[in-house]
Formats: sequence, C-alpha cells, structure tokens
Amino acid sequence: MDAQDVKRLILEMRQIGNDTQSCEVKEAGQKIPSSIVDTLSAFSNGNGGIIILGVSEKNGFTPVPRFNARAMQEALSAECDKLTPSVRPDTTIIPFEGVNILVAEIQPMPTADRPCYVTARGRYQGSYIRTGDGDRRLTQYEVDRMIENHMQPRFDDEIVSEATIDDLDHVMVSQFLARQRMLHPRIFASRDDQTILVNMHVAKHDDHGILRPTLGGIMALGSFPQQFFPRLNVTFTAFAGVTKTETVDDERRFLDASTIVGPIPMMIDDALNAVAKNMKTGAVIEGAFRKDMPDYPLKAVREAVANALMHRDYSPDARGSQVQVNLYADRLEILNPGGLYGNVTIDNLGTSGISSSRNQFLSNILETTPYPNGGFVVENRGTGYQVIEEELQNALMPEPKPLSTLSFFSLTFDKRRVTSNERQLTNTGSVPEAIVALLRQHSSASTREMVEASGLSRSTIAANLRKLVEDGIVEPTQPGRSPKQRYRLTR
Repeated sequence: MDAQDVKRLILEMRQIGNDTQSCEVKEAGQKIPSSIVDTLSAFSNGNGGIIILGVSEKNGFTPVPRFNARAMQEALSAECDKLTPSVRPDTTIIPFEGVNILVAEIQPMPTADRPCYVTARGRYQGSYIRTGDGDRRLTQYEVDRMIENHMQPRFDDEIVSEATIDDLDHVMVSQFLARQRMLHPRIFASRDDQTILVNMHVAKHDDHGILRPTLGGIMALGSFPQQFFPRLNVTFTAFAGVTKTETVDDERRFLDASTIVGPIPMMIDDALNAVAKNMKTGAVIEGAFRKDMPDYPLKAVREAVANALMHRDYSPDARGSQVQVNLYADRLEILNPGGLYGNVTIDNLGTSGISSSRNQFLSNILETTPYPNGGFVVENRGTGYQVIEEELQNALMPEPKPLSTLSFFSLTFDKRRVTSNERQLTNTGSVPEAIVALLRQHSSASTREMVEASGLSRSTIAANLRKLVEDGIVEPTQPGRSPKQRYRLTR
C-alpha cells in the first residue's frame, strides 16, 4: 500500500469509529502489544489483512506522538517468529500527519500450512480467525477442518459397523453395477458384484471379514441411511418472511417444513419437489407460446442440493448437522456443514479446471448412482456451479451468492423479479408464427412439446400444424401416424 491508500483507510476508520475486517490499528507507543500475535494468526488464517502501528484508536485514529517506527518494525519481526509457521509480512514506514507510522501487510497463509498459531499456546489454543473488527479463537472443529486440508479426508470411506450389505437398496445397486460394467468393461466385465462394490468403495470387509457398506456407499445407495446416521438428512423450511422469526398473522413463522430422509438421490428429488411445491411459477408470453418462469430454476436448485450433499463435511464432528434448504419470501438458501475444500475458493468457484472433492469416494459413487427421474446424481466434472450460474443467467436472475466459512458453506439465490409482460396466455392469434419461431430455434419438435410450450390444447396445435404442412412451410419427419412423429421447417 502507498501513503494515499493508508490515508484513505485511516480516514475510513475514523468515520466508522472502529477497526475493520481487514485492518487492525494498534498504538504501540512504548512497546508492541502482546495481542499482536493473535491478529497475525487471524489474518494469516483468513484472507490476509493490514496492521497499522503508531495510530491510536481510542484517540480517534490519530497518530501517536514520537512513535518510533523503526524500533517497532524490529519488534514486529520478533513477534512474527512466535507463530507456527512464521509470518512474513511486508512492512513499510509511511509518513502520516507529521509522524512516521508502520504498515504491515499480512498475506493469507497457504492452505496446506494452516492453521497458523501462536507456538507457545499450541494449535488448538493459539489459532485465530478475523471476525468483524476482532480476532476470535478457532474452535477445535475449525482447526480440524484446516488440518484436514493437509491430506485427503477419508470419512466417506469409513465402514458403517452396524450395517450389512443388505442395508443397500438392491435395485439401485443393480443399476450401479450395470453402469460400472458398461463404462469400464475391460476392468469390471469379468468381476463379480461384491468385488466391484469393494473396488468402488461402496463396501469394505471389516476386521472379521464381513462385508459392510462404507459411509459413502450407504449414503448413495442405502435404503435408509438415517437408521445409522439420523442427522445426515435434509431439512426443508418455507419461512413466512425474510427472516426465521418473521410471522404471518402473528402466528406462523413458517409455511411448510419437512425432514427429508433416504439415500442421496431420493433426498435431492424430495428437496426439489418441496421447493417446487412452495414457489410460484409465472408465465412470459413469447408469441403464442407460454414460457414458464419459476421463482427459482429447478435445475439450478437440483445442482445446489446435490453439491451440498456430495461436498458436505462427513467427519464425526459434523454428523449431527444436516443440509438445510431454507425458502424465504425473497430468497432461497442451501447450507451444508463444512466450508469449501482444497484449492477451491470463493474467487475461483465455478472456474473451469478448478475442482477439489472433500469426499472423493462418495463423488465417484454418485457419478454412477441412478437418479429417480433418469440419469445419474452428479457428473463429477467440476461443472455443477457453472450449471447453476448458466441457469440463473438464462432466467435473467442475479448470480448466486456463495459464502464459505470453516464450519459451513451456503449458496443463496435471489427470488426472480416478476417481469412486466408476465401474464396468462389469453389469445391464440399468432399460433402459426409461434410454431415457425419455435422450429427456427430447434431442429424439430413433437406435437406434445408444442402443447407443453404453448399451454394450448392438442387439437389447436394439430390444426395449425396441418395448415402449415399444407402450405409447405413445415414438414413431418416420419411417415403417417408414427408415434415418433416430429415436425421441422422445410428447406
């Protein structure tokens, strides 16, 4: 930072009357304060920050008379060595209102080196994080999550000691195995079912040689995982207002609530249905066709819930916390235990090529776990967040709002604003033109697809199609009354 940046920062703190999330001011008139190590740890464990020595907060952020910046620079360097790993700030002596002050810029500690802690107090008593304008000691859970980033967690690969292979859903397992053999015939075509389940970490043999599901296996393919992990579920709540405490008619705080259980594919589907049930769907008219415009694009919601269940923290400390889907009057929030993992940050979230999975075995299993409505639960290609962004963009909605802390991750969708032309379809005068417009956008379309797009009766669409075919504008792709009949524009 140069002198002008520092001046603007101090003037801002004068105006608001306190330190900020990213800047700490300390007098250090006679000696450097002992709390400086807490701040060094806090900034190192977060997004970095700035420490300004030689400015008095209690005197209105004014410079300390006769402040010895050079001596404090040496003293700060000694304090930095009291942390593990040692902190190496960029320090600069800057003139400010007639006095030289010391400005130290602390860079974020690399993820693999966190937590940065006060050596004399140990990792669990000497690790801090910046919260507001102060330094807060990290909890044991938060320290453990930082340490977890040093190596690949394997909580999803732990054996569920009370479960047996019969606690897996046999239909889902059968589909899973068939998919594995189809995708990897050279590896799995000649292997028996149990071998494939072990190879894919769906199940493992315990110390007595009994085959039991892993946590990842039972969460993805179990018939009722909550029998063993009651809180590894999803809770859905539709709140009446914009906060959890706002009421309707001074009585109800929420309009709907449910606890969603089952394996991950079923929980995703049930959560999606709960959101769909409690949100509104408008209609924008494009020619004669109606385009449904839900408050929240369901494909984006599905990806968000799937990501929450796939990437959540499954460590023993977090197994008492569920994934939450909270629908407010103005937004939808999806929260899961555990912040972003590995090299994924808020800044690079959704960036092509940036992907890191906390639960690597569960992610692989879900890639070929059947979804109730067809397809599979996840692509496992690091594209889920990009799909969310694209779906919101296509719906002309703001970007999602991610928030990541050491203990949780949340994703918020703002509710879609009602557009001026949103209304019910009331006329059919431009049906032929709308059919032509639809076929210009798509290579072909069936009668059913046109009915769904327009909201009109099948007979109305069929009558207009016949006229367009007679006029040589549209042609069928199949002969006669083929059940696969589709229509396209003639060349």
